[in-house]
Amino acid sequence: MARVVQGPGSKGSLRWIQQAIGDRWEALDQPILAKLNGARGIDWRSPLERDDFAEYRDGEFLDRIGLGHLRSALKEFWPERGPQWDALGVSDRGDVLLVEAKAHVNEMCSPGTGASEASRDKISASLAACADKLGAKPNRAQWTDFFYQLANRLAHLQFLRDNGVPAYLVLVNFLNDADMKGPTSPEAWEAAYEVAYHVMGLRKRHALSRFVIEVFPDVRVGSQRGIRG
Repeated sequence: MARVVQGPGSKGSLRWIQQAIGDRWEALDQPILAKLNGARGIDWRSPLERDDFAEYRDGEFLDRIGLGHLRSALKEFWPERGPQWDALGVSDRGDVLLVEAKAHVNEMCSPGTGASEASRDKISASLAACADKLGAKPNRAQWTDFFYQLANRLAHLQFLRDNGVPAYLVLVNFLNDADMKGPTSPEAWEAAYEVAYHVMGLRKRHALSRFVIEVFPDVRVGSQRGIRG
């Protein structure tokens, strides 16, 4: 299924990204807009209450953000059951936002790909091509096995950029989720990403860095204050 119905989230990043988008948290929208050089608003395409809080992957994620013409190119680039995006949006000036949301650091330690041999070959080739473009070190850990989720998100960002799409990967790192014992400061998240990038063989600054936006909404504040509309 390329459209995955989630229903209302009860905890963790699923709960908070639904709430942040539904209630239009300033702590989500404003830091993103500040990085988009002139954009003034975001049209969030998922997850939406009226759409059963569905999340999207494969060709359906492209359709959701108005890029259905890239379906064939995506099939060449990646097999079915690709990244399932926590949220998708488009700014008022056409910037495409691919969102990966997390509420605790352990979510970063995703398992490696469980794809079949044929699919794994395609994934490995696309990840290797992305790693080369980003100048990853030759002695890096295999992206198919370590921090695979972050790796495949970066690869899809590169795919869209290579196809002329003004795309951004938005890493939404929620703060102060007491139930999940999540980080309480941006610095804690930044330290975790520093470890991930080191293992992946990436320098702090690489070819996609300016298209990766990190935001740190505090759930204690955001859940009480939003901007509706």
